[in-house]
Amino acid sequence: MTAASDAAFYRLMSWLSPSFPVGAFTYSHGIEYAVEAGLLRDRAALVGWLCDLLEFGSGRNDAILFKLAWSAAAHDEAAALDEVLDWAAALRPTSELALESAAQGEAFLRAVRAAWPHPALEALAARIVERAVSPAYPVVVAVTAACHAVPLNAALSAFLHGFVANLISAAVRLVPLGQTDGQIALAALARPVAETACAASSATLADLGGAAAIAEFCSAAHETQYTRLFRS
Repeated sequence: MTAASDAAFYRLMSWLSPSFPVGAFTYSHGIEYAVEAGLLRDRAALVGWLCDLLEFGSGRNDAILFKLAWSAAAHDEAAALDEVLDWAAALRPTSELALESAAQGEAFLRAVRAAWPHPALEALAARIVERAVSPAYPVVVAVTAACHAVPLNAALSAFLHGFVANLISAAVRLVPLGQTDGQIALAALARPVAETACAASSATLADLGGAAAIAEFCSAAHETQYTRLFRS
């Protein structure tokens, strides 16, 4: 590795570590209701669920938003970034998914501005306030990666790894699954994560959309679930 790639790797490890203070462990992305409804009973069902999110649902859309935000920030295209911010705020089909993205985005931006400051992050924070939009998590991470010269492919792959790893962690507690089953699931998702990142690398706004209706239904149903451990 070169010194530059070493620095980029260190930043990614820091920003997308479970210890980074975004509160990711408090969200299940609707999985808590899916477990209660009997839709997720074992490791195989979990892997299938997450593969669908990556190919047809929120994982795919977040990857596209990440790519577009990274490109806009890397090329200093303010109007393009504003458009991505608007789409990212709109593409949340339930209130809890909107909360999950916005709360993590706000927490990430607050932490990274303190520990990894950059003028582009100050500009992003000002634009978010000025435009009164939610700071969607994938957009904030993407802008941070771009302004700190972290390559798109590495940043996007790490982001998607963090997305599935967090949901696996939730499922380990909810199904429940053993820790080894969780790692087997994570290994099984290596190829789907890579394929989603690759597909997003050439995507445009016109490619946004999804067909993961059951996952969205579970998120909506979670809002009134009687016993809950997670915020989403």
